[in-house]
Amino acid sequence: MKDKFYAYIEDLQDAITSKLEEVDGSAKFKEDLWKRKEGGGGRTRVIENGAVFEKGGVNISAVHGELPEVLRNQFKVKEGNFFACGLSLVLHPKNPFVPTVHANWRYFEMYNSSGDIVTQWFGGGQDLTPYYLFDEDATHFHTVCKNACDKHNSDFYPKFKKTCDNYFWNSHRNEARGIGGLFFDYLKQTDEVSINDRYDFVTEVGNSFLETYVPIVEKRKNTNYSQNHKDWQEVRRGRYVEFNLVHDRGTLFGLKTNGRIESILMSLPPVVQWKYNYHPAENSPEEKLLKVLENPKDWVL
Repeated sequence: MKDKFYAYIEDLQDAITSKLEEVDGSAKFKEDLWKRKEGGGGRTRVIENGAVFEKGGVNISAVHGELPEVLRNQFKVKEGNFFACGLSLVLHPKNPFVPTVHANWRYFEMYNSSGDIVTQWFGGGQDLTPYYLFDEDATHFHTVCKNACDKHNSDFYPKFKKTCDNYFWNSHRNEARGIGGLFFDYLKQTDEVSINDRYDFVTEVGNSFLETYVPIVEKRKNTNYSQNHKDWQEVRRGRYVEFNLVHDRGTLFGLKTNGRIESILMSLPPVVQWKYNYHPAENSPEEKLLKVLENPKDWVL
């Protein structure tokens, strides 16, 4: 399974970066291969200063070795080895009317002293972070997510949508990071569902990513904007940074397991503002966004 899924994310990285370069029409992804001294490595691809994407990354990695202390404590084991691989992406657009997007799909195995698999699971998801809210864009994103889920289980979308809303919540601000999407973790084999069934579901979601996002980018990328729009985008980016550094489990996992710092912090936008006690004007488009972020809504019935 680990070889099968790693081959999948290699191909998915190629497909996504190729399409995003086409959408941008100017910048190209720069590739950076790296190795982890404890075992494994990755292939980082970053795009910067494009016509559409101000900064973005589409990264894959596969790491293995002895369980770090943080994982031994989490799994309540004294020793063991692990393998983890995944694709992680974040895209920060130049135009404030194009939303930021994040996605990742990952696989994990843990072994006993004899090298046998003692547990394995899939995780992942995708979520959208707009700066200006267009209801039709949010509905499109969530509809594609739902359609991918419904091909496997009609319970998946409402369950994983709720998990996403709960997870991407800036509790210190009492607001959502964005308008959500899907988030799932610890998808293991059960008596009813095989690990191959889990693979089929996760790859279904991964394959749907470009359909969730690219039509929105194409629709909004040429919208005229002012410096005021850009300032609001950068203020909201600050909230994105706060979530990633304070709450995000993936970021914290990478920092605690000697991950590659450049790849981990690739998710952060290039230019951010923190304005003291800033509140948008009443009944403004900016305030409309905040009201939705304070009370996550259902975009697909």
